[in-house]
Amino acid sequence: MSGRIAVIGLGPGSDAMMTRQAHEEAARASHLFGYFPYIERLSPRPDQIVHGSDNRQELERARAALDLAVDGDTVAIVSGGDPGVFAMAAAVCEAIENGPDAYRKVELVVIPGVTAMLAVAAAVGAPLGHDFCAINLSDNLKPFSIIEKRIVACTQTGMAMALYNPISRSRPWQLDAAFDIARLHLPKDTPVIFGRAAGRPDQRIETVALSKANGEKADMATCVIIGSAMTKVVERHGREPLVYTPRYWPEETGLPNVDAAP
Repeated sequence: MSGRIAVIGLGPGSDAMMTRQAHEEAARASHLFGYFPYIERLSPRPDQIVHGSDNRQELERARAALDLAVDGDTVAIVSGGDPGVFAMAAAVCEAIENGPDAYRKVELVVIPGVTAMLAVAAAVGAPLGHDFCAINLSDNLKPFSIIEKRIVACTQTGMAMALYNPISRSRPWQLDAAFDIARLHLPKDTPVIFGRAAGRPDQRIETVALSKANGEKADMATCVIIGSAMTKVVERHGREPLVYTPRYWPEETGLPNVDAAP
């Protein structure tokens, strides 16, 4: 008899941002799969079998978890943030599509979580208050030329952007390349938010103008939000400024014509 597999979103890091449903599904599992630091956040019980692996082994992890579920086990795969946003849910679906028929008989549930862009946005106000998109800057699974086209399309159509996996030791140049593209289409004072460890004790949030944004402010654990041409910064006496994108876009406004920044 086939078992059950749950793909669980743990949120951005704070236990307060992990849903009760996620806690319940993790407690229900006899096997826990995931990237080592994510599993550690759950404090597994002695009776739960832990299968930790490197963060780049998503498909192998999905297949191994499905193999156990096929044999009747109750399995959980954990992801940081939301499992459907550049995370394990898609890898599990891919493994099911391309795997043996037995995989399709397994009960699958996906448990949503608070993804990084939502936690970072909440820390400063509402920069994603209008239409927005999320782009993974990693070119491990797609060419950077596609990433460049998507950034251009977003800036030209008035959408804020949340950039995941912005930088790593093997590709330290890509975030600055993204900023250079954005500067060709957005005002110099467009807010850029660098958010690291949102919701955790070591949270670090910084907002700068696009003209001053650079890749040195980020690492692989940072989520970067680039506002649209309509995103505003609201100064408040004695309090941190608010960053928000208005919900409306008047028809007569169209898309702003901005001079390219130097």
